[in-house]
Amino acid sequence: MCRLFGLHAGRRVVHATFWLLDAPDNLSAQSTRNPDGTGLGVFGSAGEAVVDKQPIAAWQDTAFAHEAHDMVGTTFIAHVRYASTGALDVLNTHPFLQDDRIFAHNGVVGGLDVLDARLSELGAAGLVLGQTDSERVFALITASIRATGGDVEAGLLEALAWLAANVPIYSVNLLLSTATDMWALRYPEAHELYILDHAQPGFDLRTPRIHARSKTLGTQRAVVFASEPMNADPAWRLLDPGTLVHVDADLTVTERVVLPDPPQHRLTRADLSPAAAASQHPATGR
Repeated sequence: MCRLFGLHAGRRVVHATFWLLDAPDNLSAQSTRNPDGTGLGVFGSAGEAVVDKQPIAAWQDTAFAHEAHDMVGTTFIAHVRYASTGALDVLNTHPFLQDDRIFAHNGVVGGLDVLDARLSELGAAGLVLGQTDSERVFALITASIRATGGDVEAGLLEALAWLAANVPIYSVNLLLSTATDMWALRYPEAHELYILDHAQPGFDLRTPRIHARSKTLGTQRAVVFASEPMNADPAWRLLDPGTLVHVDADLTVTERVVLPDPPQHRLTRADLSPAAAASQHPATGR
């Protein structure tokens, strides 16, 4: 599955370093499927959105993913992509940027023709520059936020309710960020998403895929989201399916179940195409 990482540092601008493919010498032993793209999104010191990403068209083409990326900002999103739809190019690589918001997604959403028709109805088809289900989901969220007068959470909930009722869904785990706020959703239970309210000395979190380090955060609180626990801290907590978490500029965490029922058209692993199944479960290749 794609790997998600989100970090909200509150109002204070912090320095952080990211490696999107850690421990490169060991990757062949960790997975039978190598990633198809990596990317970082950050809101910088002046509140500007910066997205830096690169597809991996060949396994030897991984310099960007292995390099240390020093970034400065308040909110950060990192993503490692395993492609289920769309070519291996930058337009299909996460994170995505729309209306000065950064978005990354892990999962599979079907019924793209139905989703495209809905985007056309909303006048939002032009937001989709690539071929992925993820960018289409983001475009629906963006259109819904516009329709609710810029209320991000109201628009997000409206878009999610439409998706759950109208298109086949295997998983919609997502991160959505502005310079001041971050939202995270786990839906339904196909993939895990964890939260950590970090308050320990030092900040050095890693998996074989994503590694994040910050000297600045060694002395202050931060809220982190990740597809898997990134250290041995017992404070890592798995979100319940259907749960939406909002973290504001003061690092106030609000959590509630917004999608208590499974998708109306729920996909199982057996329903996925071989390519989609491999993207969602790359450790086994099945």
